[in-house]
Amino acid sequence: MFQELNEQIVKVKGDIRRKQKLESQLTDYKNELHEIEATISQLSNQLNKEQKDVKKLEGVSITNLISTIIGTKYEKLDQEEQEVAAVQLKLEEARKTEQEIVESIEEIDKKLQLLRYSNTAYNQLLKKKEEMIKDNHSSYSEHLYQLDEREADTKAYVTELNEAIVAGNHVENALDQAIDSLQSAKGWGTWDMVGGGMLSSAMKLSHIDDATSHIHIAQTKMRRFQKELVDVNETASMDVDMSGLLKFADFFFDGFIVDWVVQGRIQDSLAQTQEQLSNVKGIITKLNEQMKKENHTLSRIKMERDKLIASV
Repeated sequence: MFQELNEQIVKVKGDIRRKQKLESQLTDYKNELHEIEATISQLSNQLNKEQKDVKKLEGVSITNLISTIIGTKYEKLDQEEQEVAAVQLKLEEARKTEQEIVESIEEIDKKLQLLRYSNTAYNQLLKKKEEMIKDNHSSYSEHLYQLDEREADTKAYVTELNEAIVAGNHVENALDQAIDSLQSAKGWGTWDMVGGGMLSSAMKLSHIDDATSHIHIAQTKMRRFQKELVDVNETASMDVDMSGLLKFADFFFDGFIVDWVVQGRIQDSLAQTQEQLSNVKGIITKLNEQMKKENHTLSRIKMERDKLIASV
């Protein structure tokens, strides 16, 4: 009976820690939503002030937009129209981000609903256990209770570490794909520079389009990764600076879109993406090292419990 009650407490305490983590993530997402809404408002106002007719560019991809700018699609745009097109591209990206954040908030709200009674359940179980300890007058029971408390905290932390590692792996995969596309764009761009013709230009733009898509996915995954690291970072004291992680993709939408036709722009973006991948891998390595420490702690707790039970 006592051990069964301990197991229930371990589970509910894990639920409480998860609830606290989700509440922290929810606050973070709502702050980001406020920021992206302000960005959307700013970009919308900027577009509304322009007298250019840019409706034909709605929903356009990077490939089609650059093709339009350099004059291989529709008519060639002048520099002012390029600026308008760049703003519109940023606006579309911001709107996609807004929708993803809203969906994440809704997802967390649903999870929190399932955990809303966890604190009440924990207090009830704790009261029941305290009564059992008093009735038994057992130092053994108190010691076992303390071990179970430590186990509950450690297991919950291991779960958080594992979730962060999985989220980091998703970011890593998206960045790997972006790098592959940028390397292909770089290769086709080199051929284009030595007279590769329309085929090399088209292939270069296609790979740039793919890279931009993968960067957007990586940024979305990065946002979730950052949320998973919030509590982990505090507990492990890893000193991870997330500001750079969340802003690294900005260079894809900064400046004139026409910059993408410059080979150096592709090289710079490739270098920055590779640097970001290295940063993410470094964080994942730290998380795995911390995971090993916590699993070792769990093993020590189990050995101590087994020793205590054997001595009774």
